Amino acid sequence: MSFQSFFKSVGLSAGAVLTLFAGSAAAQQPRATPSLVIEGPRDMRVAERNNLYCAGYVQTAPVNTDNRIVGAVEEQEQFYYSQNNFVYINAGAAKGVKPGDMFTVIRPRGTVNTKLSRKDDLGFYVQEVGALEVVRVKNDVSVARVKTSCNGLMLGDLIQPMQERMSPMFRQRPPLDLFSEPSGKAAGRVFMARDNQEMLGRDQIVYIDLGAEDNVQVGDYLTVFRPLGKGNLFVSDEDESIEARNSDYGSDKYKGGHFSNQAPRKSGDRARGRVVTTEKAKEDRPASLRKVVGEMIILNVRERTATAVIIRNAQEIHTGDWVEVQ
Repeated sequence: MSFQSFFKSVGLSAGAVLTLFAGSAAAQQPRATPSLVIEGPRDMRVAERNNLYCAGYVQTAPVNTDNRIVGAVEEQEQFYYSQNNFVYINAGAAKGVKPGDMFTVIRPRGTVNTKLSRKDDLGFYVQEVGALEVVRVKNDVSVARVKTSCNGLMLGDLIQPMQERMSPMFRQRPPLDLFSEPSGKAAGRVFMARDNQEMLGRDQIVYIDLGAEDNVQVGDYLTVFRPLGKGNLFVSDEDESIEARNSDYGSDKYKGGHFSNQAPRKSGDRARGRVVTTEKAKEDRPASLRKVVGEMIILNVRERTATAVIIRNAQEIHTGDWVEVQ
């Protein structure tokens, strides 16, 4: 059987055959260095569903506590309610509620106290747990169906009229510059993450101490970085070499000899100076050296804080890392 007959028998056209061979030839060419680039359709948003409406926020303004969930159809059997369960809210026709109205369900959790911010009073954390749609209105109460639940809804949770949020659109980004210079714009820190996580990656929600008072806006891109050499809890500069007094016990088997990799390094043109250590080697370098670890975009801005989503990272991001407006 000829090659042409074979490719016809498996359903490949002449154009597909040429493409196949072209791809094979291209695979043999040297590949470009991988870079951190977001790939996706042009009409995709950077945050959807619970990353948009259940992201939570930290604010200083008081919350209206008048309206809340006061009952549920199946309350005799459960404490937590989720999608498609029916609940009662203490807002009815007397308060202007109509069928089809949408409410956000929130749960204030308490004042944020952290050492990871230079600001004294960031406000209090508000957890967003889901959304309700009113299906039946009475005078003083309404029946609502749980439209979506990011956590279990509970009696006593507060409800607020839903305000539409628009997620920033996906935008093709240049490769993440791991050695970028500071922009000189507003800088702050990641002081907390949703669900109290501390090791973070793409698509996870964080809270930063930059807010309206810092002139940040929804859609602003932030570079995430930390001082060079920080971010590992298990490596100590003090353990890089053995004590000089132990060098006489060296051997090929147990190492630690006078000229082994574990022995102290000496400075000076004839090796008569002080012992060289990693910590001392850092003394003369600029204090501004930093390590870029990721990028995020702001979804929600409050008075002194903002909620953001991580869109790419070179390694894990930590609470306590710094952020800077690009």
